[in-house]
Amino acid sequence: MKKILLSCLLLYLPSVWAGHAYTLGDAAKYPADYRHFAYADPAAKPGGQLLLPNPDRRNSFDSFNPLILKGTPAAGLGALMFESLGVMSLDETATMYGLLADDIRVAPDGKAVTFRLNAQARFNNGDPVTAQDVLHSYTQLRSRYAAPQFAAQLADVLACDVLDARTVRYRFSTANRELPQIVGSLPVFSHKWGAGKRLDQIALEPPITSGPYQIAAFKLGRSISYQRRSDYWGWQQPARRGQYNFERVTYRYYQDETARLEAFKAGEFDFITEYSARNWARQYQGPKFRSGEILKRELRHHNSSGMQGYVLNIRKPLFADLRVRQALGLALDFEWLNRQLFYSQYVRLNSFYANSELAASGKPSAAELALLKPLAKDLPPAVFGELPAPPNTNPPNSLRDNLRQARELLKQAGWTYRDGALRNAKGEPFTFEILDDGGAMARVFPPLARNLAKLGITAKLRNIDFALYQRRLDSFDFDVTVLRFPDVQSPGQELLDYYGSKAADVKGSSNVIGIKNPAIDALIGHVLAAPNRAAQITAVHALDRALLAGHYIIPHWYSATHRVAWRDRFAMPKTMPRYYQAGDWMLATWWVK
Repeated sequence: MKKILLSCLLLYLPSVWAGHAYTLGDAAKYPADYRHFAYADPAAKPGGQLLLPNPDRRNSFDSFNPLILKGTPAAGLGALMFESLGVMSLDETATMYGLLADDIRVAPDGKAVTFRLNAQARFNNGDPVTAQDVLHSYTQLRSRYAAPQFAAQLADVLACDVLDARTVRYRFSTANRELPQIVGSLPVFSHKWGAGKRLDQIALEPPITSGPYQIAAFKLGRSISYQRRSDYWGWQQPARRGQYNFERVTYRYYQDETARLEAFKAGEFDFITEYSARNWARQYQGPKFRSGEILKRELRHHNSSGMQGYVLNIRKPLFADLRVRQALGLALDFEWLNRQLFYSQYVRLNSFYANSELAASGKPSAAELALLKPLAKDLPPAVFGELPAPPNTNPPNSLRDNLRQARELLKQAGWTYRDGALRNAKGEPFTFEILDDGGAMARVFPPLARNLAKLGITAKLRNIDFALYQRRLDSFDFDVTVLRFPDVQSPGQELLDYYGSKAADVKGSSNVIGIKNPAIDALIGHVLAAPNRAAQITAVHALDRALLAGHYIIPHWYSATHRVAWRDRFAMPKTMPRYYQAGDWMLATWWVK
């Protein structure tokens, strides 16, 4: 330990501490003396209980460790218990304000960032948060025992140096503008958590962390309750003032979406985000809605949509040919689905970044072409033309015409119809399995299967429990599945994990598609190296075109609103954020009336 400190001290050069925030934009919205975020109300009165359901399809839990692949972590851990050196503002696309750190300074060459810890920061066991804890957290997350996305995000981080008890410096191999925000957003936890165990061996030991709540009670797999900490160090910090006002937060687990919705209407919990258009149109009604006991709202947001769709595992020879992938996309009749199943609530996705300035459109600009042309040999020709509209069946178009185009593409790829099925030159039939964990896609899939059957393709839906589903995804053991790629307002290092060639061979990575394309790697590099927001937007446009032209996903649909309902016992700030997830925003800023 002495040797580490000595070497770090040699690296340290005294300087003027300057940064309360670090932004990838032109300037931070909030000045150094800001008192609170505009979307939080410092007059909110703490107290009361908030009851929530499991926020996703994970219908059980067996771990208090959200940082590893092993096990299923309990809901709420990340938001309520783990904190980081900085926190992102929901008013801006890419600005981080100090939280555990009260000063942030980026080196002039962009290859290092130094954080000074807030002297008041404390873990829930009373220990101060020290630079050694930051180093310990980084080392654990960088190891092979953590979930692999951490290693992917930290690929360009050379080291974390402890300069003194309250000061750490991260050094980078490249001047990537996003890296200071990536390391600043890493969860920080005490070196005492797990009492020396490897990170992947820590399961039901309550986390020793610095967040505003701690675990109060739980029934394994059924419910977990968090208690608001009266001794929380950050109640008066600007990045926390007016937030996390509920005295107790309890998550209750339900086995399926039907049980969860009926439990909400029966009063078993307080707030729900609805993702099913059918449920929203038909199930959110009745006496309690008419009386105002339950409020139902569609809340506008400005989030980039992210991408959702049928994800094709191109590691499988069946989906290796781009023409095959394009043909499968022609079999999806979105217009019929939107009319018959979705009550016309959705818009078809035609970008990995719809609903934002990051979405490509029209023909490539001169700046985009400057990035794309040197990569032409590894890109489909469609990248260089007008961005095609998604297949549609509105007159004069029709499903019949789309299937004719699909049949021709399949023929070019060596698939022809004979002996009652679409077959390749070896006589093998075109069959595949869509893997699901019993979610809402169960009623959306049959229309696609019928259309594929008209081409001679057999597609079968296989439902399995979530734990097995996650294991199969982690090992890339599937043909097709349905996934949603999260929305981001400032794409960066996570692109390496989702679409980078190196991640394609790392079990548990987010590159479930299996993309290994040097052109896409290069375009990701342009996004990461962008010197300003304008250059970043141009690079993302070029990347968006390349991903769409690869037909790796059969895109679904999106909505520019959050569909939410809640029991009328809460108050909320008058000012709403621009970029937010409804459940996270509610949990962080609402309070009991």
